[in-house]
Amino acid sequence: MNQTFDTKAPQDSGAPEWARNFSVQDKVVLITGSGQGIGRELARQFAAAGAIPVIADLNLENAVRVKSEIEQRAGRAMALKVNVSNPQDVQAMVDSIIAEYGRIDVLINNAAIFASLEKRPFEEIPLEEWDLVMRVNVNGPFLCARAVAPHMRAAGSGRIINLASNASHKGVVNYLHYVTSKSAMLGFTSAMARELGPYGINVNGVRPGAVATEVDRAVNPTEELRRRQMDQQCVKRGQQPPDLVGIMMFLSSSASSFISGQTIACDGGMTHAF
Repeated sequence: MNQTFDTKAPQDSGAPEWARNFSVQDKVVLITGSGQGIGRELARQFAAAGAIPVIADLNLENAVRVKSEIEQRAGRAMALKVNVSNPQDVQAMVDSIIAEYGRIDVLINNAAIFASLEKRPFEEIPLEEWDLVMRVNVNGPFLCARAVAPHMRAAGSGRIINLASNASHKGVVNYLHYVTSKSAMLGFTSAMARELGPYGINVNGVRPGAVATEVDRAVNPTEELRRRQMDQQCVKRGQQPPDLVGIMMFLSSSASSFISGQTIACDGGMTHAF
């Protein structure tokens, strides 16, 4: 098997080599579920760093709004409607990106169902709700990775980043379907990294904690719960979407070229995995 590696560096001769390695300039970054919340912040910040985010969301109005926010700041972006649990939708999304840009450098599997879920004992979770969470949170990343992988293989490089959750390590009660779906991302990331590594494609995951966003939740955490969460952290403050930007850009850049198969905690030190 021929092995190819990502040796491309951003063309900025004025910066030292180590700084160029951290650049995401001109990278086409597909971010699912980026019409709001964490994905929205990632899209805005990647654009500010010179990348071209593709804002893919089930809610096209939200996606277009984020695209407009980016363009008002002289950034570049593309907005697409997609249901990540639908194979035809996903393939059409990828085809549109390839037709526009000719490549996909980074896939961030961010789309997931969580905020709308009610907390309930696992025996009371309706099977239809369980299936929906699995279709979006597990099938979605699978379908997106399956659709982009051929293009990354052809390019000899690529980055796939999967959003997991520290809920897997904490064993959060009354969210069994969500915790199970995010736990799946750990094995998904590890195995896919093995399969795609020989083609110059790095696959990693990120485990955030409880991130406060503008998205309305079916169950809002109480102040007591927030305090308990912060007590468990090394960094004594609540987590915000910007806290995920640095690790995402690092994993999208050439600086992380020797890191693959890892799921990295970014939760203020709440969980420690070995």
